[in-house]
Amino acid sequence: MAEPESAHRQPGTSGTAGTPGTLTEEQAVRMLAGMNEVIRAGEEMRKLRAEMIKLFAGFGWTQDRIARIADMSQPAVSKQVAKHAADDPAPPMTLALGQYDGPWLEGRLWGLAEMVAETIDGARCARYVDALARGRKRFTPRSVDELRRLLEEDLRLRRAELPDDFRAAYDEIGRGLDDPPKGPAGTTAPVSAPASAPVRRTLAHQLQRDRLEAGRPPGGS
Repeated sequence: MAEPESAHRQPGTSGTAGTPGTLTEEQAVRMLAGMNEVIRAGEEMRKLRAEMIKLFAGFGWTQDRIARIADMSQPAVSKQVAKHAADDPAPPMTLALGQYDGPWLEGRLWGLAEMVAETIDGARCARYVDALARGRKRFTPRSVDELRRLLEEDLRLRRAELPDDFRAAYDEIGRGLDDPPKGPAGTTAPVSAPASAPVRRTLAHQLQRDRLEAGRPPGGS
């Protein structure tokens, strides 16, 4: 006796007219969405790395040095550098922590949250930080607000386990995000160089981590 047609369908699938047992468009969209996120994150990381190589070259670093730290071949670095050779040279970027444009502050927030997640077990911001690092989350006004909420909870509930400079850093970052300093004629305070938002976030993220790590006592957690 022939089995009913539905017995051959995958769990949770439904057939379409004339094509029993096939996936629905909705199911295909759900499956591909996750794949597209990974692909998109990969493309974004490749673009970010190319921009960082341009930045390092602007600092006067040799191609051999860049290749070593980027884990790339020297010819690959040379190709990236040559690709940007015709661009107008950007002014040297100021690597000062106290800059107040949105991407810079977002990078500092990310760096602080990452340090909190590494310092205390079970940090509420840990999963969100991991999603940002893996490209599963992107920096949007909504995601920044959510990261701030989680980080505020960690700083409030686990205050005794965190250095005082973590809270001080958050207060400074929060003030900048809530009320960005203004420049002449009411314009937003200028940034140090016209680098892309991802580059500025990446730099600020690392500088914030470096500042907090420098404030830790020797052998401290």
